[in-house]
Amino acid sequence: MMEWTDDGIVLAVRRLGEAGIVASLLTRSHGRHPGMVPGGAGKANRPSLQAGNLVQATWRGRLAEQLGTYRIELVDAHAAKALDDAARLTALSAACSLCEVALPERQPHAPVFVALLALLDNLGAPSWPSIYVHWELALLRDLGFGLDLESCAATGQRENLAYVSPKSARAVSAEAGAPYAHKLLALPAFLRHGGEGAPAEIAAGMALTGYFLERHVLHHRHIPMPAARSRLVDRFRPSSTIRGPESEGTS
Repeated sequence: MMEWTDDGIVLAVRRLGEAGIVASLLTRSHGRHPGMVPGGAGKANRPSLQAGNLVQATWRGRLAEQLGTYRIELVDAHAAKALDDAARLTALSAACSLCEVALPERQPHAPVFVALLALLDNLGAPSWPSIYVHWELALLRDLGFGLDLESCAATGQRENLAYVSPKSARAVSAEAGAPYAHKLLALPAFLRHGGEGAPAEIAAGMALTGYFLERHVLHHRHIPMPAARSRLVDRFRPSSTIRGPESEGTS
């Protein structure tokens, strides 16, 4: 019999029989890992098994590749804290849903766990939308698709960066990108210089990360963007439609 105990963030749950639950957790050391929670559908366990909650989980199984069973203890009820704010609850659901579809099963992704926990801990802060976009950048980076926002792909300059090339995932300066602006993704200033982005900047940031999530992570698996993430985008989208690049004909 194999057994381990780890910190975990609840990503998703599904019913198994009348009283059982299969919980998918993002654990600190064991990655995205499923397990059955006997009696998980009961009133005693239901509050703990909400997406976004931090738990301590003990997994047991005869073989490492088996589903196994979880014993769950609630550590921090992030879901309950977000219940009174629809936008924050949508962000929580979006982040958990992205982890569920983007991360390979049973492969450690400690940086994603740490970044997700930081996002959940800061959902009560006024700057949480900016933190959320930074979290999606961290997810892309840990999956091997990080964006290079340090210098212009065309000139090498490090100032006045305004765009990102959809082809190279590198920043482009305002001057070098001006002739190709309709083909480039906007680079909001808060992603380079910190601080809190305005709603339009948050929308631009999510258009940027969403483009690369769909291109590199979701498209090859034939997985649509999670509905919660699309709802979050709608909360920041200006009245005019945000357009992505029409082609990839730049640096």
